[in-house]
Amino acid sequence: MSASHGKAASPFKQPKAVWAVAFACVISFMGIGLVDPILPALAESLHASPSQVSLLFSSYLIVTAVAMLIVGWFSSRFGAKRTLVIGLAIIVVFAALAGTSGSIDGIVGFRAGWGLGNALFIATSLAVIVASASGGFGGAIILYETALGLGIAVGPLLGGELGSISWRGPFFGVAVLMAIALAATVVFVPSLPKPEHPTSPLAPLKALRHRGLLTMGIMALLYNWGFFTMLGYAPYPMKLDAHQLGLVFTGWGLLVAIFSVFVAPRLQTRFGTAPVLYANLLGLGIVMAVIATGVSTPTVVIVAVVVSGAFIGINNTLTTQAVMLVSPVERPVASSAYGFVRFIGGGLAPYAAGKLADATDLSAPFYLGAATFVIAIPVLASGHRLLRKAEAHSGEGQPVTPTLTPVGARADGGGTPVVVAVGSHEGAAAVVDTAARLARDAGSPLEVVHVQETAVVEEQAVDTEDTEQARAAVTAHLDRLAGLGIAATGQILTSVGDHAAAGRALARHAADVNARTVAVGRSPRGPLAQFADGSFTTALTHAASCTVVLVDPEHSPRPLTADSLTELRNTPA
Repeated sequence: MSASHGKAASPFKQPKAVWAVAFACVISFMGIGLVDPILPALAESLHASPSQVSLLFSSYLIVTAVAMLIVGWFSSRFGAKRTLVIGLAIIVVFAALAGTSGSIDGIVGFRAGWGLGNALFIATSLAVIVASASGGFGGAIILYETALGLGIAVGPLLGGELGSISWRGPFFGVAVLMAIALAATVVFVPSLPKPEHPTSPLAPLKALRHRGLLTMGIMALLYNWGFFTMLGYAPYPMKLDAHQLGLVFTGWGLLVAIFSVFVAPRLQTRFGTAPVLYANLLGLGIVMAVIATGVSTPTVVIVAVVVSGAFIGINNTLTTQAVMLVSPVERPVASSAYGFVRFIGGGLAPYAAGKLADATDLSAPFYLGAATFVIAIPVLASGHRLLRKAEAHSGEGQPVTPTLTPVGARADGGGTPVVVAVGSHEGAAAVVDTAARLARDAGSPLEVVHVQETAVVEEQAVDTEDTEQARAAVTAHLDRLAGLGIAATGQILTSVGDHAAAGRALARHAADVNARTVAVGRSPRGPLAQFADGSFTTALTHAASCTVVLVDPEHSPRPLTADSLTELRNTPA
């Protein structure tokens, strides 16, 4: 939420451990898009049909899906670092073996092994980055999102360049790059503590008994069916070489990354999760129908595939947000259950599409993909009430919408309070102390609100700190202030992914306690993220009925308005 100095800490000033895992993340996210440019070349070189080549996706994704059921148990039993190392080692071995294979069946089998390693890696990488990052979780999430965007965008480009030399190139390229990441992980990533209570291997399957999670999972299965149909079959009607296909899917990947990280949160804030998903799924259905009807015209297919990247980026982000909202179980368990169902859809789709294309023509799989996108809309609608309720209220299990929990006894003292919102990072104490001086000068009591957030990126969700750590942070602020003779009250604001919702929740709380002022500090995420539409600070400023100020230990408090938010957003970090 804030930083201790006028200039925000750079999210890219991180320990070597974070950079090691972030580099591995880039290569991991390349995994799917990397093979797209070489699909036609593989079919020609190994005398295989498109349906046979499509099994590269099926074996990879089905094994990833099944492995998602046990990775939580494995990580909790053997530790996050060991899980990362084993996952990376498996990817290195099976990517290299795929490059040496002389048959399509061999590559399909080795891609299955690759999928196992990928599941072990992706299930723990975000948690390791968050645990190892300096300067709070904000910088860690920026770094993870950057790795996500680079991997998605660069994967097809690298696959196209290496594939233009030989179809074996992308496999050997991944093996070499992942070997470097493996060595860096072994050397630089420290051993992280295991959780007190190991996760049950049956927990993800049991979680699917909850209607909300199962509904969102089925919707994601249908979405992934259409998505991987396009990914697996669109290269053939384009009639391009590996290099050209790499450029097309790089354009697609750039749109996926941009709309996932920047556009989706703003649409969610303005229109709500469900309405955006309805429109987005319909848009994907239309795009797939365009590919189906124009399958004999390469230009139509190329343009439609690139445009689909925008819809896919939005869907990837908001579907995971929705899963976290409706799920009453622990978030890592919900991620595993959701990943299992969605990857099953992605794995079965290319195989079914291949059989359908062999029996009819190349347009049929795309018509089926369009239908699955459209069918996903009523499936989502069947859970709309649950999603809407989750966005407005908190239900059983972990909090799914922003909730406030008092910490310690309420301080004596009347008058309208000054509320200060801070996150968990090294500059929080300076921000609280600055707000305390503001409250003292105004003759007001102080309320410290510690914002505890769950990071949600793609299909992964990780708690940046547990409840005890958040409580300890608030208690430390209260004890320090008490030592200075300042009475204060503490609160924990728990939020899942949606920064704007947390900002609006704090604005409502400030109105309830008749606050004089709400104070925030500078964010370690930088001014562009902190003052953008859809951010915590912007939503708080627009929703608050009292004055919101930006406090800085080195400057006078600055009132936040629509004009000042725009000015601050354009200020260099």
